[in-house]
Amino acid sequence: MIDFYALTSPNVQKIFLMLEECGLKYNLKPVDVWAGQQYSPEFLKINPLAKVPAIVDHDGPAGKPYTVIESGAILIYLAEKTGKFIPHDPVKRYDTIQWLMVQMANVGPMFGQLVHFSKFAPQPQEYGHSRYRTQVLKLYDLYEQRLKTNPYVAGSDYTIADIAVWPWLRNHALLGVDLGKFPTVAKYIETIGAREAAKKVLAILPTIKSSRDNATDDNKDKFFSRGKYAMA
Repeated sequence: MIDFYALTSPNVQKIFLMLEECGLKYNLKPVDVWAGQQYSPEFLKINPLAKVPAIVDHDGPAGKPYTVIESGAILIYLAEKTGKFIPHDPVKRYDTIQWLMVQMANVGPMFGQLVHFSKFAPQPQEYGHSRYRTQVLKLYDLYEQRLKTNPYVAGSDYTIADIAVWPWLRNHALLGVDLGKFPTVAKYIETIGAREAAKKVLAILPTIKSSRDNATDDNKDKFFSRGKYAMA
């Protein structure tokens, strides 16, 4: 059994999707990051970065409990645990890992910063908004071109590279991205969204409650490491 510490962010959705795709049993343990629950001593023992997702696999290596943090590492761990969604062929394997890293190093940070500077930072934020919107559109175009010649991100097979990026690409409305300009990406989002595991994830997410919409200013400042929580 796997304990899954989560809320609803795209990085969390990746792990939901992987767990469902692999048919792994898990206990969902919500962590309301908008209420500061990630800073509890109990959770910091699991993830000293104070972030979700995190998992504790009670049937880890050698049958012992094992904790994994960082969504990309969790995907690789679960892929190797189950033998699913990561190719055995060396070339295909490293194609998959490369595109997983594209999501981790580029899509997540750039998409996240656009949301921050357009939704949470004090306005106006012309420079931040312009910079990150440009990066986001470049990345949508990158995937548009990639998917024109490959049915899936890493090639011919559905892999953890797809499981990693789908929750981010499907956030186009929040990002203000017109999918009409990226028809191949639009079809890709629809194709993965039609998978049974994805349908289950989309049904689970609305049931997970948090205090995001009524978080106190202090909790927001702590979450974003700003105000009295800034270290600069």
